[in-house]
Amino acid sequence: MTDELAALDATAQAELVRRGDATPAELVDAAILRIERINPQLNAVIIPLFDKARAHAANRFPDGPFRGVPFLLKDLDAVSDGDPFHCGMKFLRDLGWVEDHESYLVQKFRAAGFVILGKTNTPELGLTITTEPAAYGPSCNPWDLSRSTGGSSGGSAAAVAAGLVPAAHASDGGGSIRIPASACGLVGLKPSRGRVSLGPEHGEYWHGLVINHVVTRSVRDSAAILDAVAGPMPGDPYFAPPPARPFRAEVGADPGRLRVGILAHHPAGSLHPDCAAAVIDTGRVLESLGHRVEASYPTPFNTGHEVVAHFSMVVATWVGLTLDYWSRRTGQPIRPDSVEPNTWALAEMGRAVSATQYLATVDWLHGYTRRMAGWWADGFDLLVTPTLGAPPPRLGELTPTRDEPLSAMERVAALIPFTPAFNITGQPAISLPLASSAEGLPVGVQLVAAYGREDVLIRVAAQLEQERPWAARRPPVHA
Repeated sequence: MTDELAALDATAQAELVRRGDATPAELVDAAILRIERINPQLNAVIIPLFDKARAHAANRFPDGPFRGVPFLLKDLDAVSDGDPFHCGMKFLRDLGWVEDHESYLVQKFRAAGFVILGKTNTPELGLTITTEPAAYGPSCNPWDLSRSTGGSSGGSAAAVAAGLVPAAHASDGGGSIRIPASACGLVGLKPSRGRVSLGPEHGEYWHGLVINHVVTRSVRDSAAILDAVAGPMPGDPYFAPPPARPFRAEVGADPGRLRVGILAHHPAGSLHPDCAAAVIDTGRVLESLGHRVEASYPTPFNTGHEVVAHFSMVVATWVGLTLDYWSRRTGQPIRPDSVEPNTWALAEMGRAVSATQYLATVDWLHGYTRRMAGWWADGFDLLVTPTLGAPPPRLGELTPTRDEPLSAMERVAALIPFTPAFNITGQPAISLPLASSAEGLPVGVQLVAAYGREDVLIRVAAQLEQERPWAARRPPVHA
């Protein structure tokens, strides 16, 4: 049964429990066996919580929509009570840091019925787009073990792609749900800003750039899990407009005839031909479905260098803040050798930023958001772009050195010309596994809707899933 379960999405596994064809304990034991067998090749699950998971599955717990379904938490951006929490940092790992409370998001995952089996690998503080932290070593892509899983939710993506669990927690501050979804051949939905609470730890993080959700193998799972975790919590500074109906109800719903813009080139650089071809093919499919498709995109995409500069300033200042936070909380000073070289370099960069410089960047980002939103306000419903600028790179290609700690930033920026923009604007965006490279590696296509319009994304994503089904596609390393 273990191998059969590996092929099922979370909705199908939950249905087994609902019908009485499987128990939560059986689902959990099978997933643990898969992790024990496959994870040594992937290094996706870094903190197993198997005893707690078995105890949880054996007891009564909320009869949510995903009752008994095994699940993994990314070791970043959401904490679980009594469990290790290291954020990809050797500093916290070596202290044996354990959290003493649960994020609202984790409470909602549990209320939905998920059983948490462990924590997944992430780069230190989620600061890059490959999952190769010094604390735990690299995660390997199940499509090619020499390739990156993407990041920062790379451990989660590798685990889901290899069939260890059907869904896993992920978070996105510049593409970190969509990037690993593209690299590992998954569905990665970044919700609208404020859709999912960051509390009680934060009102917002990276000045509103960061949002939590999951990586999955099906559109229906992404939609139904969003139903389970969305909504404001006490003290949230803002929240996204509530949907007209459950997101799950949008799967299979008729989107109508939409006006779709296609961006199949890099407005400020080069683009891998396989990524361009994936977008062009997606445009043809959308046209065949009756949508009005044209070569058009928001012109602020042409300001790529400015976006990188302002985005980096926000991230750098928050890295400085985060290191100060962990130093205070642990009572231990964080020194240059306590963290990876790029982390320390970003923190020092952030500490050099004045309050007026930071506010000027915030003002620029607000203006950028208005300019971007104008394209949708002028009559477009959807933008289609590549998720990444190239197929997943080889492990080690994006690793900085201590002598040149920021040396990888230019290579990183070249790979993600399309994702950070929508962390800035707060718009919902989804990466779908619609294509493959000439080498057989996954190539994701990104769809972007206006703020608050996850319903549009889910309807069209479900159309594309039906026209270009990916459920039967399996990587070489799979349970």
